[in-house]
Amino acid sequence: MRGAQTAPAITAEGLVKRYRGTAALDGLRLRVARGVVHGLLGPNGAGKTTAVRCLTTLLRFDAGRAEVCGHDVARRPERVRELIGLTGQYAAVDETLSGRQNLVMFGRLFKLPAAAARRRADELLAQFGLAGAAGKSAAHYSGGMRRRLDLAAAMVRTPEVLFLDEPTTGLDPRSRNQVWDAVRALVARGTTVLLTTQYLEEADQLADRVSVLDAGRIVAEGTPDELKARIGGDRIEVVVRHAADLPAVAAILARAGDGPPDTDHDRRLASVPVTDRVGALTGVVRALHDAGLAAEDIGTRRPTLDEAFLRLTGHGTSTGTGTGTGTGTGTERDPAAREGTAA
Repeated sequence: MRGAQTAPAITAEGLVKRYRGTAALDGLRLRVARGVVHGLLGPNGAGKTTAVRCLTTLLRFDAGRAEVCGHDVARRPERVRELIGLTGQYAAVDETLSGRQNLVMFGRLFKLPAAAARRRADELLAQFGLAGAAGKSAAHYSGGMRRRLDLAAAMVRTPEVLFLDEPTTGLDPRSRNQVWDAVRALVARGTTVLLTTQYLEEADQLADRVSVLDAGRIVAEGTPDELKARIGGDRIEVVVRHAADLPAVAAILARAGDGPPDTDHDRRLASVPVTDRVGALTGVVRALHDAGLAAEDIGTRRPTLDEAFLRLTGHGTSTGTGTGTGTGTGTERDPAAREGTAA
């Protein structure tokens, strides 16, 4: 795993934040190693945005303790702010300014001398693949370019920890891939990233480790592969030609598999977990043929992070804005997206 230092970049112990008597964070415990992408997943209202705002000093938490880069968030918020970057769900760039002007402006706000701000702006434009559009107004940038410019702005001071709160919401697949490449490049240079996302595919692609947040608490943690392994190994899937055949196919799968089969009437799909996928698949194909059941498709696959999320939290998934598989984690239902006081 990347990052040789042993001290964590982020630590939260027993973090509590209440809104009108309701706990958005209910004893949150989180540990993020240095030099990695750590994904924070959860259903609507799980407390992801609240957690980010507390850790970035934008909200005062009611109980518990948190450190970022070894500094107490409640006692030394000014020092924490010097060491972090934050990119929210929507790009915070001035569309009337060019890409270079935006970055120079951020550099000056961070008290860089004028020449240093211009030099840093040019470095970041090259790093994020925006040098060719440096003189264009940000209003004419695509969504992916605007988001990369926003990431570049958050990197003007090269933060030790970058908080990304749903950075690719609303982006098309090409733009999402561009942002993913930019995030990977940041981590390769030593930045630690805490990523909240409504796209499970995004966490699967980027995160070295994932924490699943539900009702303000971490309910599961591990690498994406470890979380998938917790719900079983391979599965056999059968798509039938006629939905009426699903019960018969499910009965065959029940005999071949290592657990109860699942069925999806709308997709005409039946599936079951298996250990010996080759032997089980051969047996299922033979049994379907002998029973005269027509299958449009049959095969094996490994579980997805979507399925792990569903099993671990008991919440269904829903498609978010844009492209990709969503957990329905939009920040509009997180109280921190609507209210709060700055630390």
